[in-house]
Amino acid sequence: MYQSPWAAANLRNTTELSKMSTGNFGAIASEVKPKSMIRAKQWSDDIENLYRFQTAGYRDEWEYRHVMQVEKADRWPETGFVKKLQRKDNTFYYFNRQRECEEKEVHKVKVYAY
Repeated sequence: MYQSPWAAANLRNTTELSKMSTGNFGAIASEVKPKSMIRAKQWSDDIENLYRFQTAGYRDEWEYRHVMQVEKADRWPETGFVKKLQRKDNTFYYFNRQRECEEKEVHKVKVYAY
């Protein structure tokens, strides 16, 4: 599975930021801004999940968890892909078990580094 150095840095920093949060979700979410952004070049499981979060209006899982004040997003147990996301206007997106980010959509996915 391909994982860019940007994605690895994003995941590492997301873990560090989640350790810092102590329940004051609004303050942390408003203070943390991405330092850089690149576009995805190749599909992977991580890119698929980023596509799903961005379809629902979030940058990534970290922003979703802090805006919606949840521990984690619902995922399909078989694939690990995001199953359901709640948008900021309280409507829901439901996703399939299989890949939904088509090859022509991969370059639209943004990978943020914090």
